[in-house]
Amino acid sequence: MERRDRSLKALEELIYIDSLDSYERADALVRWYNKYLSSADITEFDLEKNDLERLLELFYKNISFLKEHKEQTRKDMVDNKKMQRFLGN
Repeated sequence: MERRDRSLKALEELIYIDSLDSYERADALVRWYNKYLSSADITEFDLEKNDLERLLELFYKNISFLKEHKEQTRKDMVDNKKMQRFLGN
């Protein structure tokens, strides 16, 4: 029962994280990963089929989000460097 409760809590937190703004969402996903997956495997989750499907959907959605967020962050850093060079001259 403890494993099931932990799994449901992880799913609920991931659903909540999905509603956050971009930078908050990225930080929350890192914290979620560290809390639920860094010390245990995804196979440790004990969820029913519909909950597993929701978890799968959120996983893929968040992987896509993180890729886009990474690219946007890279572009922001390039823009910041350009601005620093412009202001430095």
